Amino acid sequence: MAKYGKSASKNVRSAMRRRKKGTLKSGSGRTVKSRKQAIAIALSEARKKGAKVPRKSSATRKRGSKKR
Repeated sequence: MAKYGKSASKNVRSAMRRRKKGTLKSGSGRTVKSRKQAIAIALSEARKKGAKVPRKSSATRKRGSKKR
């Protein structure tokens, strides 16, 4: 069984193209240069659209909500 749906992979492909063009922006408005960050943004967009994408791991979710 596939982990990610077709629409999620299309979203990632599109984000990688936007990153190469220099039009992909992060939440803070800066241009994304990292490949990993581009994939993360694409998968979160796919989740919002309702595509078949697994939930974030519990470790990642815990680390993200922690205040520094």
